[in-house]
Amino acid sequence: MDIYTHGHAEPVLQSHRRRTAENSAAYLLPVLRPGLDLLDVGCGPGTITVDLAARVAPGRVVGIDVSADPLAEARTAAERAGVQVTFEVGDVYALDAARDSFDVVHAHQVLQHLTDPVAALREMARVCRPGGVVAVRDVDYAATTWFPADPGLDRWLDLYSRVARRNDAEPDAGRRLVSWAHAAELRNTVATASTYCFSSPDEREWWGRSWAGRATASSFAEQAVAYGLATTAELEEIADAWLRWSEADDGWLGMLHGELLIRV
Repeated sequence: MDIYTHGHAEPVLQSHRRRTAENSAAYLLPVLRPGLDLLDVGCGPGTITVDLAARVAPGRVVGIDVSADPLAEARTAAERAGVQVTFEVGDVYALDAARDSFDVVHAHQVLQHLTDPVAALREMARVCRPGGVVAVRDVDYAATTWFPADPGLDRWLDLYSRVARRNDAEPDAGRRLVSWAHAAELRNTVATASTYCFSSPDEREWWGRSWAGRATASSFAEQAVAYGLATTAELEEIADAWLRWSEADDGWLGMLHGELLIRV
């Protein structure tokens, strides 16, 4: 079974709730039109799903997640937005859908957490109709950079990569999307890249406090200790580093993401 490095603790969901179609799936938006059927894999609390649903209405939209934990929140978000979305627990390796069921199959920050992203892409393509599109976007952690320099954040990046790889996941997934698609025999692809950038006081406080919380109270923190990769004291030092960064008047952080549109 795949192990989700982040888990669904509140500091993680705090981050996921800020994701929208505009800031996390802009590369996909030109492809969308009313009436398309869309599957969102790894939907989490549903903020991206709900935005996408508004763009393809009255098309059918389904959001799935490996965990039931965030789905009640996702249903509430859809109801609040007045869009029709079905949210359910699902397995990207064995989607509960017939072949050629959807026009768009989307996954944001999913492949990086899987032990077999190639198999996942094959399954996503299976349920996508001919002429439809599979859309994936994943971060490339090694390309993350920040200012001012802080040994605590250096330690964070090294530790995150070690924990993810201990889970047989790939934290630098963004650069590998094209190779994974080719391995899945999907070659009609358009690759792009985009970034998250956090610099304003509000952005720094949100991102820094989210990661300070994850460093001490999330599945990542639990796994780091369980795998013998960090102590509780070291995790607290990493949390302090994130808080220092969030309070720095000249603080800046950029995260590179790979994006891929695959025509089926």
